[in-house]
Amino acid sequence: MTYLIFNIKVRLLAYESLRLVQNPGSVLPPDVAYALPGLPASINAVGYSGIWKLPIMLNTKKQNILELDRKELITWLDDQGIEPYRADQILKWIYLRQADRFDRMTDIAKDIRPLLDDHFTISRLQIEDIETSKDGSRKYLFRLEDGKTIESVLIPERDHYTLCTSSQVGCAQDCRFCLTARGGFQRNLTKGEIVSQVRDVKNDLQDSMPLSNLVFMGMGEPLANYKNLLDAIEVITDSSLGLGFAGRRVTVSTAGLVSRLADLGRDTRVNLAVSLNATDNATRSRLMPINRKFPIEKLLKACQNFPLRGGRRITFEYVLLKDVNDSAKDAGRLARLLRPIKSKINLIPFNSHEGCQYQRPDEDTILQFQKILIDNNYTVMIRQSKGQDISAACGQLAAGHRAEGKGHGEKA
Repeated sequence: MTYLIFNIKVRLLAYESLRLVQNPGSVLPPDVAYALPGLPASINAVGYSGIWKLPIMLNTKKQNILELDRKELITWLDDQGIEPYRADQILKWIYLRQADRFDRMTDIAKDIRPLLDDHFTISRLQIEDIETSKDGSRKYLFRLEDGKTIESVLIPERDHYTLCTSSQVGCAQDCRFCLTARGGFQRNLTKGEIVSQVRDVKNDLQDSMPLSNLVFMGMGEPLANYKNLLDAIEVITDSSLGLGFAGRRVTVSTAGLVSRLADLGRDTRVNLAVSLNATDNATRSRLMPINRKFPIEKLLKACQNFPLRGGRRITFEYVLLKDVNDSAKDAGRLARLLRPIKSKINLIPFNSHEGCQYQRPDEDTILQFQKILIDNNYTVMIRQSKGQDISAACGQLAAGHRAEGKGHGEKA
């Protein structure tokens, strides 16, 4: 308990949120009184003199040090009279060496370590559940400090892992085919919560295959949480003090938040993916309400102006929905729309989930759609959904826990 000592003459009947404890054997000079911060002036009571110890109900919750950037950490250290170079040592321990405790930071002076521990935590997300697919994909359900849950999916490739991460709890874009949208938007993730997904999954890996690729294609619209996304990317792509991902191996996917595309191109060196999903405004507005604010013409114009470095291309994602956007005419229009843009196309046959009206097209329709685009000289991949034997759809694992009323620590 932290105490402040006051010499006071107290006029107090009852004030339940502060408990005053007399220090026996001491008295005050008569008629001396000092105001206690926080005590209402309206309290009337009998007087009592003495030296009192006042337990101070301070907010003593430690801050997650992952929420601080390098400059903020240096400022805090300077306020404590500690050399600024210690910030780099601390960050290397956290991100490069995956340290969870300050007392393990052996190159930090022994008198600094307890000071850090008094003020900060090195937080990890609570792993609420992990589902592992036959193909090696792993879906993590993380529980945040406020009890909300998010998902990240680890996807094995030929020689590396890709991690699909979330940027928000829920999503406000309300895309009609998306399971996450059904849960509504709850809040943005903090910088530390975004970074922790990557840091924690990397720490959880049990084999030697590297986690080298990162895609912001999980829960939420990344560009709607721009400041925290940007701060997280800075840590994730910092090769000397952060998690060391190459910018060319990080991809941010957007539903089409045009107002932030120029900012992303200016502020980062990551790749851009655009969830297009239709070739006319009527269909896209029906599927993706954001199209009413930023129609296809505005979106594609912003994509034309997006800076592409080193021969990179914008990836256009196209979820194929049976009898909605999967016709040969749709494929032809898509080829014409993307002609002015350096692009490649990911076709994503719809991953159906309970309660959704949309269906996956048959295989012949999918292949015909791809062939039309290839014949128009596009690079076209059909994304084979991983983890089909687990809760594969984005938001499905979290939704399952909500529906079953699962709480802290309960497993699916």
